[in-house]
Amino acid sequence: MNVQFKKGVLTLCVMALSMNKDHYGYELVKNISEKFLIAEGTIYPLLRRLTKEGYFSTYLVESQEGPPRKYYKLTELGRNHVLELIDDWKNFSKSVDLIIGEGIKNEAN
Repeated sequence: MNVQFKKGVLTLCVMALSMNKDHYGYELVKNISEKFLIAEGTIYPLLRRLTKEGYFSTYLVESQEGPPRKYYKLTELGRNHVLELIDDWKNFSKSVDLIIGEGIKNEAN
């Protein structure tokens, strides 16, 4: 998949996955990588930025497999922001689909 496509929607994917469940970084990497391949190193700077911007809060949970895990919890500000992003995405993807449809229709003629 095109790197710029992934980069552009990664924030939306991370925030959308966090709407109903708190996650730790590697869990997000695994979940997203099941749909499209991402490098583990791309998630952590994104989570730090989103936390700094007030969209996530964090807390530590002890782990049986190693050191404590940092969980990311969507804040109310983050919840409002992701809902806006979802609306934007739906409108954008609908428009892109229309444009692609027009292009395919014109190609067939």
